[in-house]
Amino acid sequence: MTTNETWTEAATSKFVSVMEGDTELRIHYNDTGAGRETLVLLHGSGPGASGWANYHRNVDAFADAGYRVLLIDCPGWGKSDSIVCTSSRSDLNARVVKGVLDTLGIDRVHFVGNSMGGHSAVAFALSYPDRVGKLVLMGGGTGGPSQFVPMPTEGIKLLQAVYRDPSIENIKRMLNVFVYDASTMTEELLEARLQNMLARRDHLENFVKSLAANPKQFPDYGHRLNEIKVPALVIWGRDDRFVPMDVGLRLVWGMPNADLLVFGRCGHWAQWEHAERFNETVLAFLAR
Repeated sequence: MTTNETWTEAATSKFVSVMEGDTELRIHYNDTGAGRETLVLLHGSGPGASGWANYHRNVDAFADAGYRVLLIDCPGWGKSDSIVCTSSRSDLNARVVKGVLDTLGIDRVHFVGNSMGGHSAVAFALSYPDRVGKLVLMGGGTGGPSQFVPMPTEGIKLLQAVYRDPSIENIKRMLNVFVYDASTMTEELLEARLQNMLARRDHLENFVKSLAANPKQFPDYGHRLNEIKVPALVIWGRDDRFVPMDVGLRLVWGMPNADLLVFGRCGHWAQWEHAERFNETVLAFLAR
């Protein structure tokens, strides 16, 4: 189904309240498309990230293909409330996503998760297996540490530096290794990212506090990956300097119904760097 409609962030922006323990969180999401099946897109943990910022090159393709598409801002990112996470960020996000789906009356969904979003999607699949259709994971998924690259990687070190000092110079250093071709990171994009960060200093401060309280925000669920029986597609950038490719191999090795696709000349942001190919690949996988 093709609608030829262009979705905008402002027109699709919505909020819902979710309880996390005794705390009420106001969670932001973008709601696009209309279909019997729902596709949830979960963003990464980069400073200034949000559902729309991570997936604006993918929304039209997925919505026009007939899916209802939800782009959820995890607590501590985008327009959602901020929070200090002292335990597993993966499981916190999974609980919040479940709360959003419960409130919206949505039972079963497919997930696309990039980096932290991959970790969160895996945590959701482990906690609520009956509510997951298919999984698409890029650059994350709690597969454990790399066996070949010292951890934390250079990309993660640069990401944490931006949280502690959100300057344009630090953003450039991070994005220079974030994607394969750094020339695609225009000055306008860099400045927009900076302003997005500075608009929510509480997110930056609480991320640093979270790391201080628990340096391992994303636990290794490699020993439980065999519990995930749903079809999964793992997409990785060959040149990922944030989460090395062997982590993706561990995911595929652990999940009994998983396939792997490696994009050459691609860093940590497959859905953005190779958007057209990514969109076609994901839609074909979902249609199988």
